[in-house]
Amino acid sequence: MTDQTTDAASPVRVTRHGRVLLATMDDGRANAVSTMLSDALRTVIRQAEQDPEVGAVVIAGRPGRFSGGFDLGVIRGGDAAAVRAMVDGGGALVTEAYGAGVPVVAACTGHAVAAGALILLGCDHRVGPDADVKIGLNEVAIGLTLPEWALAIAAERLSRRHLQASVVNAQLYNGSGAVAAGFLDRVVAPDAVIETALEHAAVLAELDPAAYAATVQALRGPTLARMITR
Repeated sequence: MTDQTTDAASPVRVTRHGRVLLATMDDGRANAVSTMLSDALRTVIRQAEQDPEVGAVVIAGRPGRFSGGFDLGVIRGGDAAAVRAMVDGGGALVTEAYGAGVPVVAACTGHAVAAGALILLGCDHRVGPDADVKIGLNEVAIGLTLPEWALAIAAERLSRRHLQASVVNAQLYNGSGAVAAGFLDRVVAPDAVIETALEHAAVLAELDPAAYAATVQALRGPTLARMITR
């Protein structure tokens, strides 16, 4: 493992594990999806795409917390431009993850709500904890409306059986429930989430990069076109 973090103030620490970049979110609080965090994760994805020695990315949180979603302090602060920039930055992050030229795997280390859950939906494979965590889209419950890009990825990735409950009724799920709903692909013991995600990412890193990138665009193109923020 090698540490590639250069900015001590960044909420994202980057380490390299063979052909996989591990981006660990930790802002010391809720891992809010701020403009800074979104930009940092987008930079990691672009680095992976540009480095032929890297074949995949893992996005992780700290123990017990993946992400609490957009910074409510910004949302309720009254600065419409700041809110728009933050939400558009989150949309750009999820869109880039979903359309990336390398596989992106999520290590959901704990609670993942609102924009945190949307990051999960943008990843190829999602590993989470078999635990009583809260995962899902709670926007309606807190008086917010999902933007178009979020509705697009939710409609594409969530189970049809759970789409109404997840998006409109703001239902939250535990680990195993999140698998049924479509936020996660598998659950493991909480202390094995990151290791399992790295192992799966290492396998995906061996896919043919050109074929992977072309297939992503062919399969996901219509959804990605709907997600692009304007």
